[in-house]
Amino acid sequence: MNIPRVGFIGLGMMGHGMAANLLRKGFPLAVKVNRDRSRIADLLAGGARECRTNAEAGRDADFVIICVAGSPQVEDIVFGADGLMGAARPGLTVIDTTTAEPGSTARIREAFSAKGTSYVDAPLARTPKEAEEGRLNAMVGAGDATFERVKPVLAAFCENIFHVGPPGAGHTLKLVNNFMALTIAASIAEAFAVASKAGVRLDKLFEVVSQGALNSPIFQMIGGGAVQGDLTRMKFSIVNAAKDMRYYTHLAESLPVASFIGEAVHQSYEQAVALGLGDRLIASMIEAQEKLNQLKIVERP
Repeated sequence: MNIPRVGFIGLGMMGHGMAANLLRKGFPLAVKVNRDRSRIADLLAGGARECRTNAEAGRDADFVIICVAGSPQVEDIVFGADGLMGAARPGLTVIDTTTAEPGSTARIREAFSAKGTSYVDAPLARTPKEAEEGRLNAMVGAGDATFERVKPVLAAFCENIFHVGPPGAGHTLKLVNNFMALTIAASIAEAFAVASKAGVRLDKLFEVVSQGALNSPIFQMIGGGAVQGDLTRMKFSIVNAAKDMRYYTHLAESLPVASFIGEAVHQSYEQAVALGLGDRLIASMIEAQEKLNQLKIVERP
Protein backbone atom coordinates (compact mmCIF):
# COMPACT_ATOMS: atom_id res chain seq x y z
CA MET A 1 0.00 0.00 0.00
CA ASN A 2 1.35 3.44 -0.91
CA ILE A 3 2.25 5.61 2.07
CA PRO A 4 0.55 9.03 1.81
CA ARG A 5 2.70 12.07 1.10
CA VAL A 6 2.48 14.70 3.83
CA GLY A 7 3.17 18.43 3.75
CA PHE A 8 3.82 20.05 7.14
CA ILE A 9 3.57 23.78 7.85
CA GLY A 10 4.81 25.16 11.19
CA LEU A 11 7.83 23.70 12.99
CA GLY A 12 7.42 25.24 16.42
CA MET A 13 7.76 23.50 19.79
CA MET A 14 4.90 21.12 18.99
CA GLY A 15 5.32 20.89 15.23
CA HIS A 16 8.92 19.68 15.28
CA GLY A 17 8.09 16.53 17.26
CA MET A 18 5.06 15.82 15.09
CA ALA A 19 7.08 16.15 11.90
CA ALA A 20 9.93 14.05 13.30
CA ASN A 21 7.52 11.23 14.12
CA LEU A 22 6.02 11.32 10.63
CA LEU A 23 9.52 10.83 9.24
CA ARG A 24 10.24 7.98 11.65
CA LYS A 25 7.03 6.24 10.57
CA GLY A 26 8.09 6.42 6.93
CA PHE A 27 5.84 9.19 5.59
CA PRO A 28 7.38 11.13 2.67
CA LEU A 29 7.52 14.62 4.19
CA ALA A 30 7.76 18.15 2.80
CA VAL A 31 8.10 20.94 5.37
CA LYS A 32 7.52 24.69 5.32
CA VAL A 33 9.00 26.79 8.11
CA ASN A 34 6.64 29.45 9.43
CA ARG A 35 9.23 31.68 11.19
CA ASP A 36 11.85 29.89 13.29
CA ARG A 37 14.41 27.83 11.32
CA SER A 38 16.09 26.41 14.44
CA ARG A 39 14.14 23.15 14.28
CA ILE A 40 14.50 22.17 10.63
CA ALA A 41 18.09 20.87 10.27
CA ASP A 42 17.53 17.40 11.74
CA LEU A 43 14.34 16.95 9.70
CA LEU A 44 16.17 17.73 6.46
CA ALA A 45 18.95 15.36 7.50
CA GLY A 46 16.30 12.70 8.09
CA GLY A 47 14.93 12.98 4.57
CA ALA A 48 12.38 15.80 4.67
CA ARG A 49 12.20 18.22 1.75
CA GLU A 50 11.94 21.95 2.40
CA CYS A 51 9.28 23.96 0.56
CA ARG A 52 9.64 27.63 -0.32
CA THR A 53 5.92 28.43 -0.13
CA ASN A 54 2.80 27.13 1.57
CA ALA A 55 1.31 26.26 -1.80
CA GLU A 56 4.34 24.11 -2.61
CA ALA A 57 3.79 22.14 0.60
CA GLY A 58 0.40 21.11 -0.73
CA ARG A 59 1.02 20.54 -4.43
CA ASP A 60 2.52 17.06 -4.21
CA ALA A 61 0.86 16.05 -0.93
CA ASP A 62 -2.07 13.84 -0.06
CA PHE A 63 -2.32 15.48 3.37
CA VAL A 64 -1.13 18.85 4.67
CA ILE A 65 -0.81 19.42 8.41
CA ILE A 66 -0.87 22.97 9.81
CA CYS A 67 0.52 23.62 13.30
CA VAL A 68 0.82 27.34 14.07
CA ALA A 69 -0.13 29.83 16.80
CA GLY A 70 -3.68 30.83 15.91
CA SER A 71 -6.34 31.71 13.34
CA PRO A 72 -4.61 34.76 11.82
CA GLN A 73 -1.58 32.62 11.00
CA VAL A 74 -3.77 29.85 9.57
CA GLU A 75 -5.69 32.31 7.39
CA ASP A 76 -2.42 33.76 6.06
CA ILE A 77 -1.13 30.26 5.27
CA VAL A 78 -4.33 29.42 3.42
CA PHE A 79 -5.28 32.72 1.72
CA GLY A 80 -1.99 34.67 1.65
CA ALA A 81 0.50 35.06 -1.18
CA ASP A 82 1.45 31.62 -2.55
CA GLY A 83 -1.03 30.23 -0.03
CA LEU A 84 -2.28 26.72 0.41
CA MET A 85 -5.52 27.54 -1.36
CA GLY A 86 -3.47 27.64 -4.55
CA ALA A 87 -2.82 23.91 -4.17
CA ALA A 88 -6.42 23.01 -3.31
CA ARG A 89 -7.87 20.20 -5.41
CA PRO A 90 -10.01 17.07 -5.06
CA GLY A 91 -8.19 14.39 -3.08
CA LEU A 92 -6.17 16.79 -0.88
CA THR A 93 -6.93 16.79 2.85
CA VAL A 94 -5.78 19.62 5.11
CA ILE A 95 -5.49 18.83 8.83
CA ASP A 96 -5.42 21.92 11.06
CA THR A 97 -3.98 21.10 14.50
CA THR A 98 -3.93 24.75 15.59
CA THR A 99 -6.04 25.98 18.51
CA ALA A 100 -8.26 28.22 16.39
CA GLU A 101 -11.50 30.19 16.33
CA PRO A 102 -14.42 28.02 15.18
CA GLY A 103 -15.80 30.86 13.03
CA SER A 104 -12.53 31.14 11.13
CA THR A 105 -12.39 27.36 10.78
CA ALA A 106 -15.86 27.33 9.20
CA ARG A 107 -14.91 30.01 6.64
CA ILE A 108 -11.74 28.16 5.64
CA ARG A 109 -13.60 24.84 5.41
CA GLU A 110 -16.16 26.34 3.03
CA ALA A 111 -13.43 27.83 0.81
CA PHE A 112 -11.59 24.50 0.58
CA SER A 113 -14.81 22.58 0.02
CA ALA A 114 -15.56 24.70 -3.06
CA LYS A 115 -12.36 23.26 -4.58
CA GLY A 116 -12.99 19.68 -3.50
CA THR A 117 -10.47 19.75 -0.62
CA SER A 118 -11.32 18.37 2.83
CA TYR A 119 -10.43 20.59 5.80
CA VAL A 120 -10.26 18.81 9.16
CA ASP A 121 -9.92 20.45 12.57
CA ALA A 122 -7.75 18.27 14.81
CA PRO A 123 -6.32 20.36 17.67
CA LEU A 124 -3.97 18.69 20.11
CA ALA A 125 -3.48 18.24 23.83
CA ARG A 126 -0.35 17.53 25.89
CA THR A 127 3.05 19.18 25.56
CA PRO A 128 6.12 19.38 23.29
CA LYS A 129 7.62 16.50 25.29
CA GLU A 130 4.78 14.19 24.22
CA ALA A 131 5.00 15.60 20.68
CA GLU A 132 8.59 14.38 20.46
CA GLU A 133 7.54 11.03 21.94
CA GLY A 134 4.60 10.64 19.54
CA ARG A 135 2.11 10.64 22.42
CA LEU A 136 -0.19 13.60 21.77
CA ASN A 137 -3.98 13.58 22.04
CA ALA A 138 -6.01 14.73 19.03
CA MET A 139 -9.61 16.00 19.03
CA VAL A 140 -10.92 15.50 15.50
CA GLY A 141 -13.94 17.23 14.02
CA ALA A 142 -14.90 15.40 10.82
CA GLY A 143 -17.39 13.12 9.15
CA ASP A 144 -16.97 9.39 9.70
CA ALA A 145 -15.27 8.63 6.39
CA THR A 146 -12.91 11.58 6.66
CA PHE A 147 -11.97 10.61 10.21
CA GLU A 148 -11.01 7.12 9.09
CA ARG A 149 -8.89 8.63 6.32
CA VAL A 150 -6.90 10.98 8.59
CA LYS A 151 -6.55 8.61 11.55
CA PRO A 152 -3.45 6.71 10.24
CA VAL A 153 -1.65 10.02 9.65
CA LEU A 154 -2.48 11.35 13.12
CA ALA A 155 -1.42 8.03 14.65
CA ALA A 156 2.18 8.83 13.65
CA PHE A 157 2.38 11.38 16.48
CA CYS A 158 -0.71 10.73 18.63
CA GLU A 159 -1.32 8.22 21.40
CA ASN A 160 -5.05 8.96 21.62
CA ILE A 161 -7.22 10.08 18.70
CA PHE A 162 -10.75 11.16 19.62
CA HIS A 163 -13.48 11.59 17.02
CA VAL A 164 -15.35 14.31 18.91
CA GLY A 165 -18.04 15.17 16.36
CA PRO A 166 -18.71 16.73 12.95
CA PRO A 167 -16.50 19.36 11.30
CA GLY A 168 -15.81 22.19 13.75
CA ALA A 169 -16.28 20.11 16.88
CA GLY A 170 -12.55 19.66 17.38
CA HIS A 171 -11.70 23.35 17.61
CA THR A 172 -14.74 24.01 19.79
CA LEU A 173 -13.93 21.23 22.25
CA LYS A 174 -10.28 22.34 22.42
CA LEU A 175 -11.30 25.84 23.49
CA VAL A 176 -13.51 24.43 26.25
CA ASN A 177 -10.67 22.14 27.33
CA ASN A 178 -8.17 25.01 27.40
CA PHE A 179 -10.60 27.24 29.30
CA MET A 180 -10.68 24.68 32.12
CA ALA A 181 -6.91 24.12 32.07
CA LEU A 182 -6.05 27.83 32.00
CA THR A 183 -8.56 28.60 34.74
CA ILE A 184 -6.84 26.03 36.96
CA ALA A 185 -3.43 27.53 36.15
CA ALA A 186 -4.53 31.10 36.93
CA SER A 187 -6.19 29.99 40.16
CA ILE A 188 -3.00 28.24 41.31
CA ALA A 189 -1.02 31.45 40.81
CA GLU A 190 -3.57 33.47 42.79
CA ALA A 191 -3.73 30.83 45.53
CA PHE A 192 0.05 30.90 45.90
CA ALA A 193 -0.07 34.69 46.22
CA VAL A 194 -2.74 34.60 48.92
CA ALA A 195 -1.01 31.79 50.80
CA SER A 196 2.33 33.56 50.64
CA LYS A 197 0.86 36.87 51.86
CA ALA A 198 -0.88 35.04 54.70
CA GLY A 199 2.36 33.38 55.79
CA VAL A 200 1.44 29.84 54.72
CA ARG A 201 4.42 27.70 53.77
CA LEU A 202 4.14 26.95 50.06
CA ASP A 203 5.81 23.55 50.40
CA LYS A 204 3.03 22.59 52.83
CA LEU A 205 0.35 23.93 50.49
CA PHE A 206 1.87 21.79 47.74
CA GLU A 207 2.07 18.74 50.02
CA VAL A 208 -1.56 18.96 51.11
CA VAL A 209 -3.03 19.58 47.65
CA SER A 210 -0.89 16.80 46.16
CA GLN A 211 -2.66 14.27 48.36
CA GLY A 212 -6.21 15.43 47.74
CA ALA A 213 -8.91 15.73 45.10
CA LEU A 214 -7.48 19.05 43.86
CA ASN A 215 -4.30 17.41 42.66
CA SER A 216 -3.71 17.32 38.91
CA PRO A 217 -0.88 17.24 36.39
CA ILE A 218 -1.28 21.01 35.99
CA PHE A 219 -0.89 21.52 39.73
CA GLN A 220 2.18 19.29 39.76
CA MET A 221 3.80 21.24 36.92
CA ILE A 222 3.03 24.70 38.28
CA GLY A 223 2.92 24.14 42.03
CA GLY A 224 5.65 21.52 42.11
CA GLY A 225 7.93 23.70 40.03
CA ALA A 226 7.17 26.80 42.08
CA VAL A 227 8.22 25.28 45.40
CA GLN A 228 11.54 24.40 43.75
CA GLY A 229 11.97 27.82 42.14
CA ASP A 230 11.24 26.54 38.61
CA LEU A 231 8.56 28.35 36.61
CA THR A 232 9.21 26.56 33.32
CA ARG A 233 7.58 23.15 33.66
CA MET A 234 4.33 23.85 31.80
CA LYS A 235 5.52 24.49 28.25
CA PHE A 236 2.91 26.96 27.07
CA SER A 237 3.34 30.71 26.81
CA ILE A 238 1.20 33.31 28.56
CA VAL A 239 0.57 35.15 25.28
CA ASN A 240 -0.84 31.95 23.75
CA ALA A 241 -2.99 31.44 26.84
CA ALA A 242 -4.39 34.96 26.41
CA LYS A 243 -5.12 34.16 22.76
CA ASP A 244 -6.90 30.90 23.61
CA MET A 245 -9.00 32.60 26.27
CA ARG A 246 -9.89 35.35 23.82
CA TYR A 247 -11.12 32.71 21.36
CA TYR A 248 -13.05 31.00 24.16
CA THR A 249 -14.82 34.19 25.26
CA HIS A 250 -15.68 34.98 21.62
CA LEU A 251 -17.20 31.50 21.34
CA ALA A 252 -19.26 31.96 24.51
CA GLU A 253 -20.47 35.38 23.36
CA SER A 254 -21.45 34.03 19.94
CA LEU A 255 -23.72 31.32 21.36
CA PRO A 256 -24.57 33.34 23.59
CA VAL A 257 -23.69 31.91 27.03
CA ALA A 258 -22.85 33.93 30.14
CA SER A 259 -19.12 33.55 30.84
CA PHE A 260 -18.15 35.57 33.91
CA ILE A 261 -15.36 33.18 34.87
CA GLY A 262 -14.05 33.00 31.31
CA GLU A 263 -13.87 36.79 31.05
CA ALA A 264 -12.04 37.06 34.38
CA VAL A 265 -9.52 34.38 33.43
CA HIS A 266 -9.02 35.98 30.01
CA GLN A 267 -8.26 39.34 31.57
CA SER A 268 -5.84 37.79 34.07
CA TYR A 269 -3.71 36.55 31.16
CA GLU A 270 -4.07 39.82 29.24
CA GLN A 271 -2.91 41.63 32.37
CA ALA A 272 0.17 39.39 32.58
CA VAL A 273 0.94 40.20 28.93
CA ALA A 274 0.60 43.93 29.73
CA LEU A 275 3.08 43.43 32.56
CA GLY A 276 5.64 42.25 30.02
CA LEU A 277 5.34 38.52 30.75
CA GLY A 278 3.73 37.38 27.50
CA ASP A 279 6.73 35.38 26.32
CA ARG A 280 7.10 33.61 29.68
CA LEU A 281 5.55 30.22 30.35
CA ILE A 282 2.26 29.67 32.16
CA ALA A 283 3.78 29.26 35.64
CA SER A 284 5.01 32.85 35.37
CA MET A 285 1.44 33.84 36.18
CA ILE A 286 3.00 33.64 39.65
CA GLU A 287 5.40 36.39 38.56
CA ALA A 288 2.38 38.46 37.52
CA GLN A 289 0.98 38.03 41.04
CA GLU A 290 4.33 39.15 42.46
CA LYS A 291 4.26 42.32 40.36
CA LEU A 292 0.62 43.09 41.10
CA ASN A 293 0.93 42.57 44.84
CA GLN A 294 4.53 43.75 45.33
CA LEU A 295 5.18 40.38 46.90
CA LYS A 296 7.96 37.81 46.66
CA ILE A 297 6.27 34.43 46.27
CA VAL A 298 8.81 32.06 44.72
CA GLU A 299 12.55 31.97 45.32
CA ARG A 300 14.33 31.55 41.99
CA PRO A 301 18.00 30.82 41.29
